[in-house]
Amino acid sequence: MLAWVHVALALTAAALDRSDLFHFGPEAGDLRLEPGSDRTHELRLDRKLYFFDGAFESVYINTNGFISMAKPPAESDYLGQMPASFGLAAAFMGDLDTSDGIGKVYFRQDSSASVLQRINEHISQAFPAEDEVEPTHAFIVTWENVAVNGESGRGDGTRNTFQLVVASMESASYAILLYPSDGLQFHLTNIGDESKPVEVGFSKGLVKGWFSWSTTQGPYYRITTDDVESIQSLTQQTNSGRQGLWVFEIGTSSFFTSITPGQVSEISPGAKNIYTEEAYSDETVIYDKDPLANETYPEDLLVVYREESYPEEPSPEINYPEEASSEAPLRPVDTSQFQPNYPHPRRQPENPQVLVVNEDDLEIDVFSYDYERCANSRQKCSSFADCRDYSGGFCCHCRPGFYGDGRDCVAEGKPQRMNGKVNGRVYVGNSPTALELNNHDLHSYVVANDGRAYVAISAIPDTLGPCLQPLASLGGVIGWAFALEQPGYHNGFSVVGGRFTRQAEVSFHSSNEKLTITQEFMGINEHDHLVVNTWLEGRLPEIPPGATVQINPYTEIYQYSRNVITSSSNRDYTITLPDSTVQTRSYHWKQTITYQSCEFSEAAWSPHSTQQLNVDQIFVMYDAGNQLIRYAMSNKIGSIHNIVPEQNPCYTGRHGCDSNAMCRAGTGTQFTCECAGGYTGDGRTCYDIDECRDTPQICGRHTICNNQPGSFRCECIEGFQFASDGRTCIEVEQGVDHCLRGSHDCDIPERARCRYTGGSSYVCACLTGFSGDGHSCQEREKTPCEKHRESALAASAPTTFFLFSHRPTPQFVPTCDPYGAYEPTQCFPHAGQCWCVDRNGQEIQGTRSGDGSRPSCIDHGISPPLVGPTPRPDVSPPTPGTNLLFAQSGKIEHIPLDGYSMKKEEARTLLHVPDKVVIAVAFDCVEKMVYWSDITEPAISRVSLQGGQPTTLIKTDLGSPEGIAIDHLSRLMFWTDSIMDQIEVSKLDGSYRRVLFDEDLINPRPIVADPNNGRLYWADWNRDGPKIEMANMDGTDRTILVSENLGLPNGLTYDPLSRILCWADAGTRKVECVDPYSRYRKKVVEGIQYAFAVVSYGKSLFYTDWRREAIITIDRMAEKETDSFLPQRRSKPYGITTTYPQCPPGVNYCSANNGGCSHLCLPRPGGLTCQCPDTEDASCVERGHNL
Repeated sequence: MLAWVHVALALTAAALDRSDLFHFGPEAGDLRLEPGSDRTHELRLDRKLYFFDGAFESVYINTNGFISMAKPPAESDYLGQMPASFGLAAAFMGDLDTSDGIGKVYFRQDSSASVLQRINEHISQAFPAEDEVEPTHAFIVTWENVAVNGESGRGDGTRNTFQLVVASMESASYAILLYPSDGLQFHLTNIGDESKPVEVGFSKGLVKGWFSWSTTQGPYYRITTDDVESIQSLTQQTNSGRQGLWVFEIGTSSFFTSITPGQVSEISPGAKNIYTEEAYSDETVIYDKDPLANETYPEDLLVVYREESYPEEPSPEINYPEEASSEAPLRPVDTSQFQPNYPHPRRQPENPQVLVVNEDDLEIDVFSYDYERCANSRQKCSSFADCRDYSGGFCCHCRPGFYGDGRDCVAEGKPQRMNGKVNGRVYVGNSPTALELNNHDLHSYVVANDGRAYVAISAIPDTLGPCLQPLASLGGVIGWAFALEQPGYHNGFSVVGGRFTRQAEVSFHSSNEKLTITQEFMGINEHDHLVVNTWLEGRLPEIPPGATVQINPYTEIYQYSRNVITSSSNRDYTITLPDSTVQTRSYHWKQTITYQSCEFSEAAWSPHSTQQLNVDQIFVMYDAGNQLIRYAMSNKIGSIHNIVPEQNPCYTGRHGCDSNAMCRAGTGTQFTCECAGGYTGDGRTCYDIDECRDTPQICGRHTICNNQPGSFRCECIEGFQFASDGRTCIEVEQGVDHCLRGSHDCDIPERARCRYTGGSSYVCACLTGFSGDGHSCQEREKTPCEKHRESALAASAPTTFFLFSHRPTPQFVPTCDPYGAYEPTQCFPHAGQCWCVDRNGQEIQGTRSGDGSRPSCIDHGISPPLVGPTPRPDVSPPTPGTNLLFAQSGKIEHIPLDGYSMKKEEARTLLHVPDKVVIAVAFDCVEKMVYWSDITEPAISRVSLQGGQPTTLIKTDLGSPEGIAIDHLSRLMFWTDSIMDQIEVSKLDGSYRRVLFDEDLINPRPIVADPNNGRLYWADWNRDGPKIEMANMDGTDRTILVSENLGLPNGLTYDPLSRILCWADAGTRKVECVDPYSRYRKKVVEGIQYAFAVVSYGKSLFYTDWRREAIITIDRMAEKETDSFLPQRRSKPYGITTTYPQCPPGVNYCSANNGGCSHLCLPRPGGLTCQCPDTEDASCVERGHNL
């Protein structure tokens, strides 16, 4: 019996729209299936999935529109041969393809309240009689813009988008299938030489027969039939009451009989989803970018390592109708290929107005969006724009003298800078090996008043650089965005603003190579720079080193429709080989630009349906010495018709106005020059206006005004913070020292004491000999160590029987600290041995010494009581006053910790370092100093945690310092340098520098120290051989600790309490730990996004995540992520560390009197080495010393 039933559709029924799909894409934390055809990825599930009568802990996600319970065989074994021999759930199974970069398959696991609540609604609506729907886990798979295999490049618009959501409860699992009304544009698939309908349904696969050696075909539930009409009905019909949305119970833990479809086949007129993920989140997606340091950009476009970002406030979720153009285009544009609803805003709207009804009054939660108005959304507009309310929402409009889309506005005539990263995989010629591009810097500078654009990409190897020369189009979109406008025409930024996506395909005629270029423009950051990230994928014709390329001037037609712009052209270029041989080649270029405009304004500006970009004065060069690829060109935008060129200098660009001025055309060839906003002068020469000096009160009360070229920025003074409007500075609540006032609730001074921890916080701690929470203390019971000691002493005591005295064999008697815990080092003098123990008194293997020496053991016991209440023996409580510090572009942020929890509401900026990119951060607990590395200058600096001016310690002979480790006992600093490929050491003030290692290092990044034992640990993320190494601090005993099953071990941390080394791997997407002594390795969590740095604190690990742009908490004992913090300014976070109000206890051989060394004292297990700096110093004495 067919599961689908044909019903008459009411004309008023609300079809499923792409906006009704569950939130998906990178912004939702999705992973992406490898591009291609018949690709498979195993997803290990956090909760069991029930499918038919089986339970499964992992599923396999396949390009071909299905998930399976076992690894699927080759597609030839199942396409067209259903039911399959393996268990699968087919959402739209056919021979599908995503290799062109347009189609994508996303997936993730999700247990958030918003997703589970929406799933609850869908299941309850489909099964009205079901009254106990409580999903606990879901995974979401989205096939977006997938094409029929073999036809992805033909460009006829046949692409499909659909979604499968599988939700599990304690005893059952459900599948939800979502088919947007425009999501299924093809219904047939290629099976050999035939075209057959795709298949949708559920198959259990082969099952064992009565005899173990025989199998039979299990049940197969079909949703569609072999005719196309049934497939077309997927978007038109339902079993859940919502057109295009289908719900099925697919398995139970016991007594499963068959797949059960939803019970509501009638379509509710105007039905619409009420519960969406957005209704439960106020997440704001913000980006932050760093500025260019060099103002003379075109002449000095050199390698600068930065990570830029900027604040991007997402606009309201909008679905745009197609809009007829008033002017016919040159040729028809098949807008279905580019889907006018794409890119659909996948991000949650910022600060949605949520109405919550008290649970005491109702038995359900009620959520509803208020209309977004300027009153609560003005911050989404540019500071140079006005916000206007309309009937359906609000729109932003740039003020006179500025241009853009209102969300991003720039001053007319002002030059514009762009920063970003270039990533990708590019093959050259016939090479079978791809060249990896990993975060290469892209910098651009545009002189807006004459249309000149300059672009440079750094660190391009010789094997690729010459081949990139023909691709001036990499910067062509930047030229289009800021092209010199002819009368009545508008450049790209005037039309789309600074937030759009550009997808381009380059096809080389003579050799059939093809390259895909994807560029994401993410708006203007706080430093007034446009942010762009680029991805390259494909193959380029080989151009030998030393060859030059000349590109002829060209024109390009841009065709505009609602939210989609397309263009295509042919480009000719000439290659001059080193032997002076000249070759002429060409390629075909086509691109699609998608963006989101505001639909609410009735007077929304509409550009010409076609405009022509004229590009000349094209210059390309590969600078092999600096490994830079450079492009320069002149750009004008105007009519497609052959009209007489404009002669006014404002339209030719030959006007002589200042680069910070706008050229205003007059009659004939007359014109005037007018300085851009934020500048003053006669237009021929313009000077920056210092708003902070000229208008001291411009920022308001309790602020600091920072002048910038053409603009200014306001910041709150110490003790104040921005209010919710982002502009007004309000006083930070002042703390009260309750310990000093005596207004605390600790026990009496004879049993406890109060310790002030900042703000209005304090902790109560029981004194020695008492136990409790500090508020109530009692004389404590003897600890296991004390009982053990008493027992051992009694057994060792001599006994007297009548006149004879008996002395028993000497027994080991443990030593306990003042709080009853085992001392970390235990000795048995009779045997002349000492060893290390854990907190339970158990010997740690490999630490026993037999020569009477004492090993340097880490204290595994509890912290002293002055850091908090007396803990249980198995708990190491965190120190009050501990903070997380993390680097984010040009600043260092801090988050106070309350126990193991982040006090997110108290997070704020610790230090601003404009125009810098801070990578590593470290903390010296002795002098309370924060150390950081900056890769722009580059330099290593420090500043007191209590305030004051930063001090630059090292700024010479550095390449890219990316990791810093502090030995607070020996007063040493170690750092890695991924350009110099070495590890160095110096004193904490930067003196006495010495290279420890400069061999067998490729990409050293994180480094951590174990001061108590004189050990160093570091990771090298060399893709050809990633590894984690360790060595003594004097450079001896270097060895590889971990080398197998590593990808990109970016983050590394060492916990001295447990003696465990942990790392976060952005390649394997795991967090793992290893005991450096036993080499026991353990996985903590897997499925993380893109970790950069990690730090341990007690039972918790905190890591910075590039993809989520967040700080993530992991409970190492529970082996799961427990919390996350999203900074107010969203950008990639880098290094992370912790600060403590006091140092942990410990000594090493250099901690007293510099170990007797004249210069560098470098500790190691069992001794030290006195070494000299690399610079000659006659007074230095090198020697080794064993203690």
